[in-house]
Amino acid sequence: MSRLIGLGLLVAGLLYPFAVYFGMEHFSPWQFGLLLGSLWLARALTGGRKPGRVWMALAALVFCLLLALFDSPALLRWYPVLISGFMLVLFGGSLKFGPPMVERLARLSEPQLSDRVVRYTRQVTIAWSVFFLCNGLCAGALTLWAPLSWWMLYTGLISYGLIGLMFAIEWLIRQRVRGRP
Repeated sequence: MSRLIGLGLLVAGLLYPFAVYFGMEHFSPWQFGLLLGSLWLARALTGGRKPGRVWMALAALVFCLLLALFDSPALLRWYPVLISGFMLVLFGGSLKFGPPMVERLARLSEPQLSDRVVRYTRQVTIAWSVFFLCNGLCAGALTLWAPLSWWMLYTGLISYGLIGLMFAIEWLIRQRVRGRP
């Protein structure tokens, strides 16, 4: 059940910019807050006590509560900034309270990592932290100063393209680090 709710949050997050852009004519911000808050509450209640889950769920629930209480269209646009902030805290925090996030992910498929690969995973975690910082700053700037269409274009398409580009570049570099042609 927890995985299904996590998938629901992922799909909601991916479609969120489009839902805001196209749904504002038909739905009030409090309705977005209620729907999104329901997903986050379900995650909080069904998810385990894994690091990050509780505080992320609480922060998201506070955001959704504020959205529902203030019924503000401007507040709707801050959700992608919140998500980038979550990712920045997860990746950046893992650098201090280790092991780095990318090392954790790498050990899922390869438990024994060489010192060289461990150093590399730390560098990749730093790169992702910088990416999430820049992504959140761009989304925040667009929230404050750009038309809704620009915000939707960046948060709904461009940022995902940049994430894909980061994955592709990292994969190419990883092949070199691992000694593959």
